[in-house]
Amino acid sequence: MNMLVDGEWRSDAYQTTNEEGEFDRQETSFRDWIQDEPDAGFPAESGRYHVYISRACPWAHRVAMTRRLKGLEDDVSLSIVEPVRHDDGWEFSEDYPDPLYGADYLREIYTRADSEFTGRVTVPVLWDKEQETIVNNESREIMRMLDTEFAGANGVDLLPDGRVEEVDDLIDDIYESINNGVYRAGFADTQDAYEAAIEDLFGALDRWEDVLESQRFLAGEVFTEADVAMFATLVRFDHVYHTHFKCNRRAIHEYPNLWNYTKEVYQLGDIAETVNLDHITRHYYMSHDDINPKRLVPTGPDIDFSAPHNRDRLSADLPPALQADAAPADD
Repeated sequence: MNMLVDGEWRSDAYQTTNEEGEFDRQETSFRDWIQDEPDAGFPAESGRYHVYISRACPWAHRVAMTRRLKGLEDDVSLSIVEPVRHDDGWEFSEDYPDPLYGADYLREIYTRADSEFTGRVTVPVLWDKEQETIVNNESREIMRMLDTEFAGANGVDLLPDGRVEEVDDLIDDIYESINNGVYRAGFADTQDAYEAAIEDLFGALDRWEDVLESQRFLAGEVFTEADVAMFATLVRFDHVYHTHFKCNRRAIHEYPNLWNYTKEVYQLGDIAETVNLDHITRHYYMSHDDINPKRLVPTGPDIDFSAPHNRDRLSADLPPALQADAAPADD
């Protein structure tokens, strides 16, 4: 897989699997933190920060959802890369330009922050326009910063007081088995590694199917960062992971509770506006030529995330901004 090595773009420097054929995700490199403190190295100032995302990427999607749910559009600017990733990595275009520097490729943003950077060029990227550097490229931490260090305009709190440890445990719980589990299955190089990932994935989905029979969200009555992280995988599952990553033991729309949960989250607030199924499907099927050599993009399934759900039968504690009708998905 392609990556930067000492600031130079290489196409043969990163192996996606270990010796056992198991998918091995490289850790992110920029891990600084925005703080709502006047003397912080990266203070929480409106207009200072920019986020680079892909509409296709689930890790970037969780950041885009958090920004939108919090009402941070005027505080943190955002731009999008082309959905299909070729040998030169994530790229900008006339339709999706880099608004800050006019770069052609996202890797130029990485080398602007560190001219000798070694590592994968991933989204999301949280950029400081004042210091002209990357603050952070770890989605979970960017999501947390947007949630806790900026007040936002919508009165939404995705990390309720006294429940930080609970939410963190939930995010940990779904990460390896579900969020990363689909990748462990899709990029496995051996049958054993693939089957182990599938067992973990569907064991977790079956368990959450049971849990969501009697509670509205992952943490009960409240909608949290954990639900944002869960939804980013579930909304992609039937269109991409079920077929492309061979996670075909069962589709999400075949799980009564998980499917109705997915539809409800899609319809909460402005979440629908952050979902772009065209970008999602084209990215996966056209970017991973090692999995899909002919790069054919399936035309299905024909499922409707805006269809009625049955989650209202369970109690919920939702702020007004999350009760608004969902808008159509944007381009």
